[in-house]
Amino acid sequence: MTMSPLDVLPQWRRLSVRVVGFLLLTLLIGLTAIGATLYLSWQLEGGAAAINAAGSLRKQTYRLALSLEEYTAAPDPALRLRIVNDLGVFEHTLTQLKNGDPTRPLYLPHDETVHLAFDRIRAHYQAEILPPAQAVLAGRNGPARADLRVRADDFVGQIDGLVTLVEHYNERRTLLLQASQVMLIAMAIAGCTAQIYLMFLLIFRPLERLSEGMRRMASRDLSVRLPVETRDEFGALTQGFNHMADRLSDSYATLEARVQDKTAILNEQNRELSLLYGITAWLNENFDAQELCQGFVEHLRTWFGAAAASVRVTDPAGQQAHLLAADRLPDVLIDAPECRQIDDCLCGQVVRSNGAVIKDFRMGVPEGFPASCTRLGFAQVSAFPVRARQQQTGFFTLHFQTPHAFSPREMQLLDSLGNHLGNALESLRLAASERELAVTQERNLLAQGLHDSIAQGLSFLNLQVQMLDDALKRSALDEARTIVPLLHTGVQESYDDVRDLLHNFRARLDENDLRSALEAAVGKFRRQTGLHVDFTATGHGLPLPTDLQIQVLFILQEALSNVRKHAQGADRVEVHYAEGPMLSLVIRDNGPGLDPARMAERSERHVGLRIMHERAARLGATLTIESGPGVTVSLSRPEPSRGAMPRNDHD
Repeated sequence: MTMSPLDVLPQWRRLSVRVVGFLLLTLLIGLTAIGATLYLSWQLEGGAAAINAAGSLRKQTYRLALSLEEYTAAPDPALRLRIVNDLGVFEHTLTQLKNGDPTRPLYLPHDETVHLAFDRIRAHYQAEILPPAQAVLAGRNGPARADLRVRADDFVGQIDGLVTLVEHYNERRTLLLQASQVMLIAMAIAGCTAQIYLMFLLIFRPLERLSEGMRRMASRDLSVRLPVETRDEFGALTQGFNHMADRLSDSYATLEARVQDKTAILNEQNRELSLLYGITAWLNENFDAQELCQGFVEHLRTWFGAAAASVRVTDPAGQQAHLLAADRLPDVLIDAPECRQIDDCLCGQVVRSNGAVIKDFRMGVPEGFPASCTRLGFAQVSAFPVRARQQQTGFFTLHFQTPHAFSPREMQLLDSLGNHLGNALESLRLAASERELAVTQERNLLAQGLHDSIAQGLSFLNLQVQMLDDALKRSALDEARTIVPLLHTGVQESYDDVRDLLHNFRARLDENDLRSALEAAVGKFRRQTGLHVDFTATGHGLPLPTDLQIQVLFILQEALSNVRKHAQGADRVEVHYAEGPMLSLVIRDNGPGLDPARMAERSERHVGLRIMHERAARLGATLTIESGPGVTVSLSRPEPSRGAMPRNDHD
């Protein structure tokens, strides 16, 4: 997988790391400056408290001196207690100055001069102030009053010196605090300026360059390239932009060539589709096998620019190939015996290999095969199988005077065309077989009808003629006169049977309209017999195939013929035809009817009834004959589902 420049960019060169690092550095410097300022302010606050505490020592010193003078002059327990408390407060103040007090805060500056001055004050207190006070409190003779004042003034002078040192120290720290605040302001200004500069340097300027590059590219300036000035994310984006510009420039430079290539491919595909559709349309025309194959080879030869083309079909044994059609194929190859034998011809190898065979004669003719094609100037012969139902039934060949290299698409196209041709030839064969089967079946029915009806009638006439001959030989004229009407009746019945059979087998449907055909048959029967015939038709359903409609028409004609022959005394016939979920045809007369035994006997030997039952079986229907008074013939057939194809005996 291709890695982008961002994937190989070091962490420390990433813009995000640098920006975050700069911001953290700025924050650290700012926090340091603020911390230093806070530290200085805390020192100033502690120094100010130390000045207050040291200043209170002066007051406490003079108060202690006055109290000692009063106690020396007039000792008093209350005054003694106050002196003791003052000494304790004095000691506590000195201790605070020495150790400091974080709660106030209070502490002496961390300065050696200040601490030396404080140590002198503490030592002076221990040596010059505390002993006289203890002596006075103990009742011993202490220093004189004037001496106490001198000592107090001297001690206060040292305290003043300490206070002055602390004040000077605080002044210096105040100046330093002010300087740090000014420096903090300067740092804030400098930091903001630096951040703005870095933002322009690292972000805004690269963005402007990228924006300018995209604007120029949008205006179709594909020569724009951006300088890679940094090695960060924007540098990687700039490299990607330049790479994209290179790709676009190359794409536009080769666009015309690629469009021409695609156009050539599309044109080739359109040519292939036009050939496929043209041949498919040709194969769907109503031609015989030779016309079909002739158009096929002419299309192929023209499309591939071949010198000649032909189609051959193989015999069931797969040993011989019979020429069906040829286009510009020399007569020598048409009549050549080796071209008829599968194993003697190079083209026949397509049958053995069950795939296309392409032979380039520039490499020589394979051993064991004739050189007929090379002698005629063909440099290449290509044979492709013709298949139907996954079975090879023949092959077609293309002869080239210059070798032709077939592309995979052309090989696939030729294989598909071979399948189409095989299916078309198979359809013609099946259609011919179906027509032959239908003719055979109708001939069988006609022969059966002629044999069962006409032959029986002729047999009866033959018997009557023999009886007539015998009567004449015996000069039995009365008996002869009786036989002659029987002969006349037999001849008339045979004539009627022949006429009905011929009429029934000549029946056809006009425009696939069964209802009109039934009504026409009823009208013709009405005119021939003079009977009153009522015809009714109801409902609408899926139309039957034509061959099945013919069967319904034949059943009606046979039933009406039986009414004319056998329903003596009938003067009214009803015919009802219904379509819908159940197709039905009912023929009913008002004759005397038949008894069951006679009807069963008639069903066994009467040819018309057997033919009606056979046609009903073809139709997939049920035929019933009932005798009442009158005879009712009923035909019923359920309508097939819309997703099913109608059945017939030809399937």
